[in-house]
Amino acid sequence: MPSSSFSGSVSSPKVDVAIDMGHPLLNHTVDGFLKIGAVAASRVAVEETYHCIKKGSVSSNGLEKSLKKMCKEGAYWGAVAGVYVGMEYGMERVRGTRDWKNAMLGGAATGALVSAACSNNGEKIVIDAIAGGAIATAAEFINYLT
Repeated sequence: MPSSSFSGSVSSPKVDVAIDMGHPLLNHTVDGFLKIGAVAASRVAVEETYHCIKKGSVSSNGLEKSLKKMCKEGAYWGAVAGVYVGMEYGMERVRGTRDWKNAMLGGAATGALVSAACSNNGEKIVIDAIAGGAIATAAEFINYLT
């Protein structure tokens, strides 16, 4: 079951969020979507804040564009993360073992699916699948080192 907590400081109250979708696959997928979607939205918020400070003014139109961009990026990267986490979990269940190969297969499947959703170029889909598998495998190896 996805659960997260947030605490701003020692004196502030702690906020815990738990979501139970009824199945571990859905729980992992939603957890990945929420965590990475929040990171992507936060990144856009920081970038847009920088641009407002650099420009020296804030307008309601600019604020609306920033909020739309935050939602769009959060939803996109959250969906990519949700697909990856779900694929990796599915590979683990199908293979019956937890190792770096699940990350490689999950990353490759995610890269192919995201690429296929964005373009019809077969060669680009294969290249994105290779990149997704390589990035996920590298991240898994880095996790083993730490």
